[in-house]
Amino acid sequence: MPLSPAPAAIIFGCTGPVLTEAERSLFAATNPLGFILFRRNCETPEQVAALTTALRDSVGRPDAPILIDQEGGRVARLRPPHWPSLPPAGRVGAIADADLAQEAAWLHGRLLAATLAPLGIDVDCAPVADVPQAGAHDVIGDRAFGHDPAWVALLAQAQANGLMAGGVLPVVKHLPGHGRALADSHKELPRVTADLATLDAIDFAPFKALADLPLGMVAHILFTAVDADRPSSISPTVIRDIVRGRIGFDGLLISDDLAMEALSGTVAERAVAVLAAGCDVALHCNGTVAEMAAVAALMPPLTPEAQARWARAQGRRVSAAADAPAVAAWRARLTDLAGHWD
Repeated sequence: MPLSPAPAAIIFGCTGPVLTEAERSLFAATNPLGFILFRRNCETPEQVAALTTALRDSVGRPDAPILIDQEGGRVARLRPPHWPSLPPAGRVGAIADADLAQEAAWLHGRLLAATLAPLGIDVDCAPVADVPQAGAHDVIGDRAFGHDPAWVALLAQAQANGLMAGGVLPVVKHLPGHGRALADSHKELPRVTADLATLDAIDFAPFKALADLPLGMVAHILFTAVDADRPSSISPTVIRDIVRGRIGFDGLLISDDLAMEALSGTVAERAVAVLAAGCDVALHCNGTVAEMAAVAALMPPLTPEAQARWARAQGRRVSAAADAPAVAAWRARLTDLAGHWD
C-alpha cells in the first residue's frame, strides 16, 4: 500500500549518540524515508534504543526504517563490550561442507538480527554478494563468502534468511558487483574493464540468484563494458539494463553513500543524480546538518514504484523475538561449526 504522504527518497545519518534539536527539526520538516547508524551513534544498548525511538519520533512514523552496517568481522558498528562479535563472512565461507556452511550462514544472520532487533534497528546492510577477484582491492576481501559465484549466492541467501527470520530486512550489496574493483570507492572511482560476458558469468551471477531479496545497494563503480562514462549508481544504463534488466532485481534500490569520493559534484548534485539514474533512495551517511539540508531541499518523495517496493519489503518482515537461551544455543552451534573453518 502506498505511503501517504510519501516520505522523501533519502536516508540520513546523524552526528552522535543523541539526536540534536537541529537534526530533529530538519527531519521533521523533510520526512526522510529512514536513517542509518554508525559507530559514532552507538555507545550502549539503552542509548541506541533511545536514539532509534527519537529518530522515528522525529518523522512521526514508527515504521521508519533504521539501517546499520553490521556484517561481522571488520565491518561492525556495534562492538564489544556491549555487543558480541561475529566472524566475517569469509570465515563462514571457508566451511567446505555445503550443508554446514549454509547452517553457519543462517546462524550468522540470525545472531545479527538478535543483536539488532532489540535496539530498534530493523535493516542490516548485508549480505555482501560480491565475488572478489585476484588482484582486486581488499576493501571487500573477507567480507565476501568466497570466490565462487554459486557459493557466494548460496551462503548470502542463507544469511539473508537468518536476518529475516529475526525480523531484520537484509540489503544485498554491492550491485552489480564490487569484487573486481582495483580501488576503494570510498576514496576514488574504481574502473572495471572486464567484458560483459565475464561480468555476467561471475560478478552479476550471485545477484541474479538473489534478485528476489527485498532491498539492494548500488555501488559507485564504473563498468566500461556497460557505461564508459558514469559509475553504476548514477548510470541509467547500468540500473535499467543490468540491475533491473539482466540481473532482474526488483527490490528497493538504495545508493551507496553519497559522500564517497568515487562520485563528483556536490553532495546535493550526487543525490539528484542517483535518483535520476533509477535508484529509489539516496543514502547520505555523515550526519552533517548543512549537507543534509541541501540534499533534502532537492529530494522528491518516493515514487509510486518505490513505495510499492518498500511495501513489499515491509511485507516480508516477521516478528521473532529471541530469548537468551535461544541466542546462546545459536552462538554455541556457530562456535561448534568453527571447527570446520580451517
